[in-house]
Amino acid sequence: MKAMVLRRFGKDEPLRLQEWPEPVLGATDVLVDIHAASVNPLDFKIRAGGAIRLALPYRAPLVLGNDFAGVVAAIGAKVTRFKPGDEVYGRPSKERSGTFAERIAIPEHELAHKPRTITLQEAAGLPLAGLTAWQALTEELRLKPKQRILIHAGAGGVGSLAIQLAKHLGAYVGTTASEPNHELVHSLGADFAVDYRKFPIEKVFEDYDCVLDTIGGDTLLRSFQTLKPGGGIVASVSGLPDRSYAKRTHQNALKTLLFTLAGRRFAKAAKARQAEYRFFFMHPSGEQLQHLAGLVDRGVLRPLVDRVYPLSEANEALAYVQTGRARGKVIVQVSSSSPQ
Repeated sequence: MKAMVLRRFGKDEPLRLQEWPEPVLGATDVLVDIHAASVNPLDFKIRAGGAIRLALPYRAPLVLGNDFAGVVAAIGAKVTRFKPGDEVYGRPSKERSGTFAERIAIPEHELAHKPRTITLQEAAGLPLAGLTAWQALTEELRLKPKQRILIHAGAGGVGSLAIQLAKHLGAYVGTTASEPNHELVHSLGADFAVDYRKFPIEKVFEDYDCVLDTIGGDTLLRSFQTLKPGGGIVASVSGLPDRSYAKRTHQNALKTLLFTLAGRRFAKAAKARQAEYRFFFMHPSGEQLQHLAGLVDRGVLRPLVDRVYPLSEANEALAYVQTGRARGKVIVQVSSSSPQ
């Protein structure tokens, strides 16, 4: 099969279209013809190598791509919930990642039937970002009705979904977005939006119960100052793991030490505010994806697609996402015969 392959790690290392071994179908696996995949910041973090390899030990050469939508081609002997011809979508575990390719074999429990009311292209943009948003709000932040949440980058892939889900959960939503995107984030349900390039977030967001950070760095550090005094939680997918993350994920002594050193700035900022810092990686879940599909079909949640690139132009898709200008998700069209 054809795939876009990363031959070695490097920040600007290009992917190359080449032949790649066919996936092996296990007894509990589903073989899917991939019609579309989406670009996620995780893709260029993996490509760059560096610190992320402490938590996600990938080896080159490998195929990038971390979510997809497609059609079931075959099923393993023990699969019960899917049949050939089903339209599905999923976020494979790190051991099975590689969706910039024509096919994937994915465990049944990581897969879901795609939402009926959207296309395969639109569905491809939902798994990783949707699971990240849902797990951040319900598992990490434990968001409750009437709480105040700050969601960074509200026009982005995760942020645009998180705004909608937070409103569905009954929260008051503040968000950061460039001024041209304010109309968009308000249409998604944001109650308050600020251009992060014009105003320091700690000056305009006050007494929030929690923050979902997708940016990291200085933005993450200043996010603690937006919390209500004496409490609050900041959950981040773009910061660095710390000692609490190492304990929650049962890391060995060496990784615990490395994570403690890596995340000490954020742990210190949390302690100064008497707050909680929760770095996290989302985990695959077919059950949660099926729940999200129901929200889409009920009109509660709508994925946004900014641009679509053919598989051979995956490098251009990555470059566009890295500009930070994408509104919603950028899609890589794998199959030229994909239903629209």
